[in-house]
Amino acid sequence: MSASDLVTYLRAHSILRALSEPQLAVVAANAATRRVAAGEVLFRPGDRATRFYIVRDGSIRVGVPAINGPALDVQQLGPGEVLGWSWLIPPYRWTFEAQAVRDSTLVEFDGEALLRACEQDPVLGYAVMKIFAELMSARLQAARARMMEAWAPAGWA
Repeated sequence: MSASDLVTYLRAHSILRALSEPQLAVVAANAATRRVAAGEVLFRPGDRATRFYIVRDGSIRVGVPAINGPALDVQQLGPGEVLGWSWLIPPYRWTFEAQAVRDSTLVEFDGEALLRACEQDPVLGYAVMKIFAELMSARLQAARARMMEAWAPAGWA
């Protein structure tokens, strides 16, 4: 994907529509296309978080490791959905696990570079924080609902 195609894609993306053209240019300057194979793990809890992603095509599973047994799948993200906010919040460590369900193409963002840009431009920083606050709220609500569904003992009201 060329740089101009990437900007066009990002401009049309719903989560980034609130950004001005100069702000979008900063975000796009820190983005690249990445392909991941089915089964590839993008990150695990505790790993250093330096990136975030938009799923272009394919499918990414977001999960929470269990104390015993398999990880709990929280969400499965598809085209247009955003993955990752831990790059934005100290201590910059992932709290979920992400793994490609099938071969996927992502737009990968350099979160560290974008964070520096946000620190230098508080208006950009505030716009980015509003975008990711909404994302965090949705992801945490999905995790809460999924955990209640999966881990509730039989007969629990």
